[in-house]
Amino acid sequence: MTLTRPRTPQITIIGSLNIDFVTATPRCPAAGETLTATSLTVSAGGKGGNQAVACGRSSFTSRTTQDVTVNMIGAVGANDPYYSTLLKPALETSGVDTASIEQSEHAQTGSATIIVEEGSGGENRILVVPGANHAGLMGDMGNIVAALRAQERYPDIVVLQGEIPRETTLSLLSYFNSGEKGAKVAFNPAPVFPDGVPLEKLCGTAVLIMNETEVVQMARSIQGLPVGDVVEGDDLRPEELAPQFHERAGVEIVLITLGAKGVYFSTKTGRTGTVAGVKVAKVVDTTAAGDTFVGYFATAVARFLASGKGLEAFDEEIEAAVSRANSAAAMCVQRRGAMQSIPFAYDLE
Repeated sequence: MTLTRPRTPQITIIGSLNIDFVTATPRCPAAGETLTATSLTVSAGGKGGNQAVACGRSSFTSRTTQDVTVNMIGAVGANDPYYSTLLKPALETSGVDTASIEQSEHAQTGSATIIVEEGSGGENRILVVPGANHAGLMGDMGNIVAALRAQERYPDIVVLQGEIPRETTLSLLSYFNSGEKGAKVAFNPAPVFPDGVPLEKLCGTAVLIMNETEVVQMARSIQGLPVGDVVEGDDLRPEELAPQFHERAGVEIVLITLGAKGVYFSTKTGRTGTVAGVKVAKVVDTTAAGDTFVGYFATAVARFLASGKGLEAFDEEIEAAVSRANSAAAMCVQRRGAMQSIPFAYDLE
């Protein structure tokens, strides 16, 4: 009898790359007010980059063994010293292949100014300058597909977020959700596009990961309603919102992260549940917690698909995958920064 060996799982992240300027402060200044802040750090970030690092680090079963191939497709400014000294090393030391990252002559590397309020449990406020994330390669789905085809093979999972152009993201959703390309989409609509995501573009998405704000906005979007701002008091009933994405858009797995309250999960085949939040001694910085969760969960799904099983059989493993991703996010919030705060899988043991 010939045994079939599982192939090496492969993940491609298509998304943003930023340089993060993080200022820690006891509180945010009021209009016209100047405060003395605690510290300023400059580090590698961007939701795409963070999620790529999370995928890479979650695949290190030991300090020297990586069991998942992780590729990043993105763009930075040409000759940007921050790319060569911060972004590229952070990605590569986390096990991420950077060969498909364009160095653009027409735009600067994206940046994010992040204010972390130490007096509010590490909550953050973020201002993003898109730069190369919205130019050149990232504004042309055809070039992105060409970069994918240049890889040794198509990935098991393609991870998308909301920090690259809306039209590029919608085109990629249509391309992969057609079911003909051999890759499943894990979509984290963060931030949710002001014009939303049309129902027909979301249809067939394998994994949809949203927080408490994003799930309300996305539910409005697939109903054809304005996304709008979610205000305190808006109803959040995960058990009522999640089925809308299964029934209306055919999404296979819906995950709703609830902060300290945990994560609600729901599958198209009827498996539902809540994984409780992980208590931590002190929340220092929540910047990359959501990205850590996305990367860890996407890696678990990629491993499962590479074994030859269909996603409908993932019901038996989903709770354990959510729990592990949640534990990784909990470790992340106890550290400062974005990429550097994301744990390696062996750190969780």
